[in-house]
Amino acid sequence: MEVVGIDHVALRVTDLGRMIDFYEKVLGCQVERRQDELGLVHLRAGSALVDLIDIAGRMGRVDGDTTGATVPNLHHMCLRVAAFDLEKVRRKLELHGVEVGEVRERYGSSGSVASIYLQDPEGNGLELRG
Repeated sequence: MEVVGIDHVALRVTDLGRMIDFYEKVLGCQVERRQDELGLVHLRAGSALVDLIDIAGRMGRVDGDTTGATVPNLHHMCLRVAAFDLEKVRRKLELHGVEVGEVRERYGSSGSVASIYLQDPEGNGLELRG
């Protein structure tokens, strides 16, 4: 498996409007897509995305915490993998004792493709995609 870059970083946020304003007006990112049913906004940052996840939204709730007090801001980081063969990647991860989460099509910097969720040894959320 060869990681070729970061696709996106997903942040849990308490004030979605303020964060969108910051990333648009201060940093020059542009809203590329909204998924309001999830509480998710994708902002273009060069070849990657910054995803803002409203902690009060469906995707932002973790173990019932909607305050952000007990859950870190980083929801997950997504890495792009060269020659992404879903079954080969899954087998490699499982060979190393890594528990693989739900595999499904998700939106990222290059559009919608199949991806895998997992955690690193310290519990940080990771997503791998082609």
